[in-house]
Amino acid sequence: MTLTTGIEPLTAAQMAGLSPRDVRRAIRDGRWRGFTNLVAPGFVQGNLVIVPAAFADDFEDYCHANAQALPLLARSQPGDPFLPALGDDLDIRTDVGGYMVFRDGELAATPDAVADEWRDDLVSFVLGCSFSFEQMLVRHGVRLRHLDEGSVSAMYLTGLDTVPAGPFGGKLVVSMRALTPPDAITAAIVSDRFPQFHGRPVWIGEPAGIGIADLAQSYGGHGLTALRPDELPVFWACGATAQIAVREAGLPFCITHYKAHMVVTDVPIPTGTHHEP
Repeated sequence: MTLTTGIEPLTAAQMAGLSPRDVRRAIRDGRWRGFTNLVAPGFVQGNLVIVPAAFADDFEDYCHANAQALPLLARSQPGDPFLPALGDDLDIRTDVGGYMVFRDGELAATPDAVADEWRDDLVSFVLGCSFSFEQMLVRHGVRLRHLDEGSVSAMYLTGLDTVPAGPFGGKLVVSMRALTPPDAITAAIVSDRFPQFHGRPVWIGEPAGIGIADLAQSYGGHGLTALRPDELPVFWACGATAQIAVREAGLPFCITHYKAHMVVTDVPIPTGTHHEP
C-alpha cells in the first residue's frame, strides 16, 4: 500500500496495511500518533534509549548485564540519527512518534519529534520489545485480550533489582498479559524461543511475589489491568526498565520513546516454527 499526499490522519485500519517504511513516513508526517502494537505486523519493533556518548559504554554494559529486560538490537555511532541495520530510511529523531526527554533525571518534555534536541554526542540504542513476540503468541493461538479490546499490555515497577553497571541501576519493570492457564503455558514456551524480545516470563501468578501491590496501578498509567476469573497475570521483563535506570542515574540529558510508541524496523520477525508446542 502506498501513502497518498496530504496531511489527513490515517485510521488504524489504514495503518494496518502499511509497510514499516510507510508506517515511519506516516509518523514522520504527523499522520499517525497512536500506539504501534498493531502496525507493521511481521516486523520487529524496539524500545529506544538515547544517551550522551560519555555514558554509552556504561549503558551498553547495563544492557548486557540485564539482557532479558534490555536485549540490545542496535547501537548508533555518536551523533548519527540513522540506524541502517534496522531500516535504511529510519531517522530516530522523527520516526517514533512519541518521545520522553529527561534532564538531570527528571522528565522535561514529551515531544512528537526530537530533531530540535539533537546533539553531535548522542548515541541511540534500540532494545527488543514484547510487541514483537505478541505476534508469535497470536500465531500459536494465544488470545491476547488487550489486543481484542484495542489496548496494550500494562507495565509495572517490581521490587526486583537489576544488575548495576556504571551509574545505571534500579528496579525491574515488567509487562503483564492476562491469560488463561493453558494460554499461559503456550505463551511461556513460545516466548522462550525469542530472547531478543525478552524471552520467557519472569513470573506467573500472584503479583505480590515480585513486589507489585496493585494491578490497577500500572507504570505509565495505561494498559489492560483488570483480570477475569479464568485469567492469570503473566509477567515479562520490559524495556521500560531502561527508563528507570536513566532516571536514577540522573543523566544531564537523555531521550527515550514515549509509552507504547516504539521504533518500527524493517527486520522481519523470525517465524519460530521449530519445536512447535
